[in-house]
Amino acid sequence: MPIPTRLILASAITAAAAFPAAAQNVAVTFGTNWVAQAEHGGYYQAVADGTYAACGLDVTILPGGPQVNNRALMLAGQVDFSMGGSTLDGFSAVAEGLPIITVAASFQKDPQVIVTWPGVAKTFADLAKLDKVLISDGGVLTFWAWMIQAYGFKPEQREVYTFSAAPLIANKTWGMQGYLSSEPYFFEKETGTKPDAWLIADAGYTAYSTTIETLTDTVANRPEVVQCFVDGSAIGWTNYLYGDNSAANEMIKKDNPEMTDEAIAYGIAAMKEHGIVFSSDALTLGAGAMTDARVEDFYNKMVSVGAVQEGLDWKASYTLQFVNKGVGLDRKPAE
Repeated sequence: MPIPTRLILASAITAAAAFPAAAQNVAVTFGTNWVAQAEHGGYYQAVADGTYAACGLDVTILPGGPQVNNRALMLAGQVDFSMGGSTLDGFSAVAEGLPIITVAASFQKDPQVIVTWPGVAKTFADLAKLDKVLISDGGVLTFWAWMIQAYGFKPEQREVYTFSAAPLIANKTWGMQGYLSSEPYFFEKETGTKPDAWLIADAGYTAYSTTIETLTDTVANRPEVVQCFVDGSAIGWTNYLYGDNSAANEMIKKDNPEMTDEAIAYGIAAMKEHGIVFSSDALTLGAGAMTDARVEDFYNKMVSVGAVQEGLDWKASYTLQFVNKGVGLDRKPAE
């Protein structure tokens, strides 16, 4: 469905007031790390309502997917910004000597959850008593290693997660890793039962998630472009969660025809309920907030479980130059 012109024009006029005058129509491409979904909504919102355009950027969103590596395209000069998975991506860039730097963290909480049948546990610590926990190979050395150290999970509890909920459905004393708005949603669709979803972020896993990355050269030579994209994204996330997001959702469904209104609504509700975008420092510093203390805390946790090498120059993985300015908070309703 095309975006109503009257909506774009009205929103663009409102957005323009948030920025000083800037050169127009600087083409910028933002590569996401997966197919279009509600968890990318803030960026689509900033395109749809003219927020990026108000400070001079003509932004194209390039969706990711199983066969797409937008980070590699950024290194090749074909993408200006890419969506990182978490703070760990910044650490890996430093470790590998890649000229990539994180400039904002759209999600204050990693949306990784452990999904269980309802009532199986009363606290996150109780999950260590589960018979088995389905964990993917990618999570073994990071959040699963942290769960073992912090909560006493045992390595032998782990069963390989193959991205099928069938084992959990068949075993009510098991747990399963998942993404806050994905596995719990499909579990409920499949079983008719709303599961419990335990955020590892709420248990102390302090990674930022859905970060905005760019090349160090872009930060050095085009800081005004970076600032516009970071500010526009912050306003976009505020407007997407608390304003009229219909145009952005139409863009998401156009880029991902398998996405439904129901799934989008579920994702938005989950992000708001659990403070994925607005919690912690973002409540006072604005969407995208980062702090040295938070990154250092996560670095130390990852060093302690062997996921990151001690002595890594973790401060080189990010910059606070463009965030923590309260951008967009005037558009967020009081809660």
